[in-house]
Amino acid sequence: MLRLAVIVLLLANAGYFAWSQGHLRPWGWAPQEQAEPQRMNQQIRPETLQILKVNASKTSSSTPVPAPPPAAPAAPTASATPADNPATAATAADPSECLQAGVFDERQAEALRTAVAGLPQGSWALEPTPIAGRWMVYMGRFEDQETLDRKRAELRARKVDHDRAGGTLEFGLSLGRFSTKEAAERELANLGTKGVRTARVVQERPDAPGFTLRLPAVNDALRPQLDTLRSAMAGKTLRTCG
Repeated sequence: MLRLAVIVLLLANAGYFAWSQGHLRPWGWAPQEQAEPQRMNQQIRPETLQILKVNASKTSSSTPVPAPPPAAPAAPTASATPADNPATAATAADPSECLQAGVFDERQAEALRTAVAGLPQGSWALEPTPIAGRWMVYMGRFEDQETLDRKRAELRARKVDHDRAGGTLEFGLSLGRFSTKEAAERELANLGTKGVRTARVVQERPDAPGFTLRLPAVNDALRPQLDTLRSAMAGKTLRTCG
């Protein structure tokens, strides 16, 4: 059955090929030819062609040249230039910065007030900045320098850091300075584990009022006047505000 179907397909293909190529035309079986000779005659008419001469100079002078389109106006920028903004121009021409110094105690602040009195009003301020007290793990006071040196040798042998107590606590040794009494007492207990027995906690400095000098807008006009403050600043220097 399959062989018969293959034979039928082959015969059908062979018949279609013979019909499309016109081999069956004698028997009246052939595709219809499509031809339009009148159109071919209209397409090719050599007798109607003419060659024309063109004057190049005349053509170029008579043909107008289109003018270039006008340039689009520039879009306005979002930010104004310094010349358009007087405030910006003034800032750029005379930049300012914030400076501060301190902390000063009451006596130093009083001398500073006298020195800054000659500055423009509103150009300075003394801001309250309390000075926290300080506590020390202290050993002493010893009778003389020899006793002090002997105690230093003992501390070095125990690998305990120390330095001179200074001020009214001489002849004595500081085994650490702390901002609170509780921190100093914790260190004293820690030193006890290293064999330190005669140290104690003392207040090296009580809480005290303090002040910070603040100059919020120092510009080129104000800066030369700051030289008059140096003698009243107790060795402190101006720094950028933090």
